[in-house]
Amino acid sequence: MLTGKRVVNTRSPHQGVELDALLRARGAEPLPFPCIDIEFPHDAEPLDQALREAVQGGFDWLVFTSANAVAAVEARMKRLGLSTTSLAGSHVAAIGPATASLVKSCLGLSVDMQPESYTAEVLAKQLAGSGAKRMLVPQSDQGRKVLEQTLAASGIDVVVVTAYRTVLGSGGVDLPALLKRDEVDAIVFTSPSTVKNLAVRLDKEGGSLDDLLEVCVACIGPVTADAAAALGLQVNVQPDKHTISALVEGLEEYFAAEPGRRPHGKDGE
Repeated sequence: MLTGKRVVNTRSPHQGVELDALLRARGAEPLPFPCIDIEFPHDAEPLDQALREAVQGGFDWLVFTSANAVAAVEARMKRLGLSTTSLAGSHVAAIGPATASLVKSCLGLSVDMQPESYTAEVLAKQLAGSGAKRMLVPQSDQGRKVLEQTLAASGIDVVVVTAYRTVLGSGGVDLPALLKRDEVDAIVFTSPSTVKNLAVRLDKEGGSLDDLLEVCVACIGPVTADAAAALGLQVNVQPDKHTISALVEGLEEYFAAEPGRRPHGKDGE
């Protein structure tokens, strides 16, 4: 259990609900501090054109690398008056269970490929050997290039379009003040963007990354952990399975192993 632990949730408001619920179920107090938010692209025409082509069977694979991409495609298709069932002729790849679940519930599609390790690198290798000719990858405006580069190098025609923008979040608790009063036990990062934007928000709001030195830092996977390390943060929790539930379980294991210590050597009260 995480009874009494105060855990900062850096996810966007609409996605933070899931993490908050898991934390509360284990006795923790979630502290919302959204570091990202999700918006439609400034110019949605490339996405619209790709979706119109997709419903006509123009792609043999649709590749979703995030739950946000699935939600953005669903919303955009509704605006265009396109039925998601018309995408059923394409194979679908999803990077992880949360994304795969949304593909089924929001788009009504079956997932044909899901990598054992939820990273773009592993997914790219599997897709490269799929025999595909043309793929559509709707993703964030800040999406990594590894899928596009790996698939293109395999001779696959890859169409990458911006489905949504990741912007700086706002609102939530007064995190700089809480950190200065030593009232935070852990902070959770679920993407490199949450890490980078935390630094931006702290700087704007009178805080500092140095204030996290006595806080448990939990990252959902290696890419996010690398982003944290690049900013000088020591990552204490990084689960083998890159899911929200595994991340919370990792926090439980961390605090169970060190119930009376702060993360980096300072004794707790």
